[in-house]
Amino acid sequence: MSSNPQYRFSRQSHHLGQGHTLTFWQRTHIDPWLTLLLLTVCCIGLTILYSAAAQDTSMVLRQMVSYGVAFTVMFIMAQIPPSIYRTFTPIFYVLGLILLVLVDIIGEVRMGAQRWINLPGFGSVQPSEFMKLGMPMMCAWFLSKRDLPPSLSSIGITFALIVVPVLLIAKEPDLGTSLLVAASGIFVLFLAGLSWRLIAGAVALAIPFVAFAWNFLLHDYQRTRVLTLFNPEADVQGAGWNIIQSKTAIGSGGLTGKGYLEGTQSHLHFLPEGHTDFIIAAFSEEFGLIGVILLMFIYACLLTRALYIAFSHPDTYSRLLAGAIAMSFFVYVFVNVGMVGGILPVVGVPLPFISYGGTAIVTLMAGFGLLMSIHTHKSS
Repeated sequence: MSSNPQYRFSRQSHHLGQGHTLTFWQRTHIDPWLTLLLLTVCCIGLTILYSAAAQDTSMVLRQMVSYGVAFTVMFIMAQIPPSIYRTFTPIFYVLGLILLVLVDIIGEVRMGAQRWINLPGFGSVQPSEFMKLGMPMMCAWFLSKRDLPPSLSSIGITFALIVVPVLLIAKEPDLGTSLLVAASGIFVLFLAGLSWRLIAGAVALAIPFVAFAWNFLLHDYQRTRVLTLFNPEADVQGAGWNIIQSKTAIGSGGLTGKGYLEGTQSHLHFLPEGHTDFIIAAFSEEFGLIGVILLMFIYACLLTRALYIAFSHPDTYSRLLAGAIAMSFFVYVFVNVGMVGGILPVVGVPLPFISYGGTAIVTLMAGFGLLMSIHTHKSS
């Protein structure tokens, strides 16, 4: 057997004891640890949102409604066995591609981006959000039907499955979502046993593609964001304003923070988007380094539990899908904290379950519903 650690991931299994009486959590297909951690993060989110939104109770109430919808979606998805998801994965993926094409043809334009489509009976939807789950599901479905580690032909087909929707999303333009969708598919490939030699070759091939994307695919404002990362002081009142103010808010919090509702950068409106993408800066200003470490610890517990579920499942499709969902969640946190801290370009990725906004919360919670389904339907 191969010593490749990703390959060992794809072959590892876990056997449950037989004859045990089902607990309440097993009967309802809910994982108590994930639920407790998610509820904790959501409570923290409401707490800091109240402050970052200048104590706007209506915004807090709307966020609570979003949480309610998200937990409902999570519960419903947890009830469906992974075998059902596996059966309908190709249909879900193709439907997502069709919607992305329709966005390019008849999509609504808002704030200079064409990302939404109006569906009768559903209202405006953002198809790129569907692909955050559709992508890892499709890659896991395809690779689970092949021998692992994957052959070059399997890798090539999987790569094509990733590239097509990613390019459609990037064209909208939506760089942040396209990167998240691409990462979710690449994680499936990695966990399926992609060799380090092939990974190194892919990185080498990516270098000329990055140069091509810089010159022909990225918009001017996207290139400006990358350049601002290296020298935000070059345009203090313009492109560099967001990152400079976020760093100021983070630094002013110190070790223990200024205290709840005592933040100045967000309350005096120096901090842009203090209740959405930059909410971690508002949190850091009021709760300091200790508060941020505590929040990151809770995120780490969520990630650890999700990876445990992935490693413990005997089915290849479920294992690869669970691992990709877990690592995609990590990317959400890493990209948001990295861009607010000034080590990554600003790409508009929200902080999971903390930033204001319903769509991302529902999508993320749906992913955790999938994880719970995988964990509690191990015979599927």
